[in-house]
Amino acid sequence: MALFDDRSSELPFKEIPGDLGLPVLGPISDRYHYNYLEVSFPILFDHSKVWKKDALIGNYAPSTSFTGGYKVSAYLDPSDEKHGKLKSLYLNLFTSIHHKLIPVSQTFFGALFDNLESDVAAKGKASFNTYSDDMAVNLLLRVFFDIDPAKLRNKGPAMMNRWLGVQFLPIATVGLPKWLSWVEDTLLHTFPCPSFLVKSDYQKIYDAIYTSSTPVFDEAKKLGLSKEETCHNLVFMSGANAYAGCRVHFRALMKWIHIGGENLHKDLADEIRGVVKSEGGVVTLATVEKMPLTKSVVYEVLRMEPPAENQYATAKEDMVISSHDASFQVKKGEVLFGYQPLAARDPKIFENPDEFIGTRFMGEEGEKLLRYCYWFNERQTVDPTPDNKQCPGKDTALLLARLMVVEFFLRYDTFTAEIGKFVTLIGSTVTVKTLTKATSD
Repeated sequence: MALFDDRSSELPFKEIPGDLGLPVLGPISDRYHYNYLEVSFPILFDHSKVWKKDALIGNYAPSTSFTGGYKVSAYLDPSDEKHGKLKSLYLNLFTSIHHKLIPVSQTFFGALFDNLESDVAAKGKASFNTYSDDMAVNLLLRVFFDIDPAKLRNKGPAMMNRWLGVQFLPIATVGLPKWLSWVEDTLLHTFPCPSFLVKSDYQKIYDAIYTSSTPVFDEAKKLGLSKEETCHNLVFMSGANAYAGCRVHFRALMKWIHIGGENLHKDLADEIRGVVKSEGGVVTLATVEKMPLTKSVVYEVLRMEPPAENQYATAKEDMVISSHDASFQVKKGEVLFGYQPLAARDPKIFENPDEFIGTRFMGEEGEKLLRYCYWFNERQTVDPTPDNKQCPGKDTALLLARLMVVEFFLRYDTFTAEIGKFVTLIGSTVTVKTLTKATSD
């Protein structure tokens, strides 16, 4: 894990891989080297040294025509006044929904599990991805804006997926073998897709949020933000940030808990049911806080499969950055790229880094490891503020993940699944094969 520190003068200098190269083949070559061969993870969160403007997904930024002509907050640097206003708005929104997160999520998680159970009984298998993705979109729109799925004729998830897919296709992967990656780069990553392909879908989602009675628009007005700009930002936050993250993470939860095996399932069920029973059979925020294994498992899943693999920033000045064993000279204006999975499996920080260990983050020593985890665009130990790029919904995302695990193991003892290929920005394919209903309280 690369650090800015005073040891740079003592470490050997190495050249950072990649250059501009030829107009077309150069970027393809660099992408191949960064993503497939020579990844590295410099610290990208020191705002005194790096810019975050237009750095959400590297040097590619979708046309603002995808977001009503506005540059949304995700592409703004924290030094931008508008970033601070929009971040404050999001933080207030997440605070305002905290009280209803448990009852709303229980309803949607319950429907998800009903669908899985029904398909397993009828077909011998169930597509977790299909039901989970639909559930995630509908859950977020309901909890954020009190939008009923029927308002979008139950097509909200499909609309959201099309809008995201076309917008981010130039940076997506389809899971081809490494030796065929050049085909993917040539066909998908060379030219951006036009926004008119999904204009109708986007407009319907925008209208549903715009006409909702959420007080967030009143708050925006106090901050000097127009309702139109606020709404475009809320669509992006709900879809490209919240939903895109939940889509990957919910799939990863099922994947890695399945891999954890029956012993982990039993330990989770025992902890969850024991705590809930001792609290009068009701799941509350206080109840969930008394489940250290459940919390640790969620953290370990994030470590093994972070929702946002790639992180970027632009150097504000010439600097030297250092890893464990080398230093690198960086020039002002250069785009820095960090590969999250590599940092999260650093063998000098994490014991048996490639192994899923559900108890890894338990106890005092386990919690100390959280300062080395950057899955929400900052250290896990850093709170989101208007002045940083830490995800404003960090705590909400973690709570939703823990609630999903809680609701699952209140209902089932164990399960089996078939895990398919992992695709960047989308996650793994998870097919549930069996569900064993709970046999004890």
